[in-house]
Amino acid sequence: MKHYVFLLFILFSKLASAQNNQLRLFTADNPLLKYVGRFEMTNPRAPRVWTAGAYMLARFKGKQCEVLVNDEVMYGKSHNYLEIVVNDKRPYRIKTTGKTNVIAIPDSLLNDGANTLLICKDTETHIGYIEFAGIRCAQLLPLKHQSKHKIEYFGDSITSGAGMDLSAVPCDKGEWYDQHNAYMSYGARTSRNLDAEWQLTSVAGIGLVHSCCDMKVVMPQVYDKLYLRNDSLAWDFKRYRPDVVTVCLGQNDGVQDSTLFCSTYVKFIDTLRAKYPDADIVCLTSPMADAKLTAVLQRYLTTITAYVNNRGDKKVSRYFFSCRYWSGCGTHPDLAEHELIANELTAYIKRLKGW
Repeated sequence: MKHYVFLLFILFSKLASAQNNQLRLFTADNPLLKYVGRFEMTNPRAPRVWTAGAYMLARFKGKQCEVLVNDEVMYGKSHNYLEIVVNDKRPYRIKTTGKTNVIAIPDSLLNDGANTLLICKDTETHIGYIEFAGIRCAQLLPLKHQSKHKIEYFGDSITSGAGMDLSAVPCDKGEWYDQHNAYMSYGARTSRNLDAEWQLTSVAGIGLVHSCCDMKVVMPQVYDKLYLRNDSLAWDFKRYRPDVVTVCLGQNDGVQDSTLFCSTYVKFIDTLRAKYPDADIVCLTSPMADAKLTAVLQRYLTTITAYVNNRGDKKVSRYFFSCRYWSGCGTHPDLAEHELIANELTAYIKRLKGW
């Protein structure tokens, strides 16, 4: 009996070894892998990204796949959350455990033939960067589907998907970023509704003229950077040309001097227009603002868009969310509310663009 068990152990070991030997390492610079977001590509074999919502796309063959991901482990303890989507099935969220991580995709989600994979950074700039170091699978395949459109979303913690996902850790428990879920945020959802790529150029606490939480920068200082927490590492705007740009700022500013806020907003629109001469620019109210701030933002955005339109730029518009969304942590919108916000914005962009 012992001899029989030993033979079975040897057989299973050989089978496992054979399966592992079928996996090939494809480095992160393989042209069949696609990266969407503000990735630093100084080292093409280690694409690095700080911003929430950035993602990697792959298509591969076989029922085994491992993705190699490095985490900065900011402050020596913070670990990023990642959203994983296999074959367009229900996404699931994981948390990195160290500086180097081997993410094994469950074989129950995989087909013997072709499979698609999306891995999205759920946590934002404050939690540090992640690097993709490669993928192990039997064979990489060309991506079949290419999104028809591109959208970029400028904003703060709302746009980043902060405080929204209570599925693993309730509010005020664990770490402050445990409820982050950029993949399920209104911007990413809106883009998926419209068959568009998304780029979330957002960071918690940031404002247009005033940021909260001791942040030393405002959006006009860092909108063109890879790392949105400080004024460094320039982004090359030629790498992503959106059809639509949305701006959702003002929550962290609060009620400001109207001349200062409006003039700064107009300058920011002009700056974006210089980068994106053909894009539609949509100015949004804050979906979590209280009645007082909402009324102020509606008044400011009405004035701003009318001024810019009268000056000749007819591709700048405004959209006011229909109500306040604030059921998540720290009065942020929760998962369900991000879907409602996305549905509102989807309908508006459909009308605007005819998509």
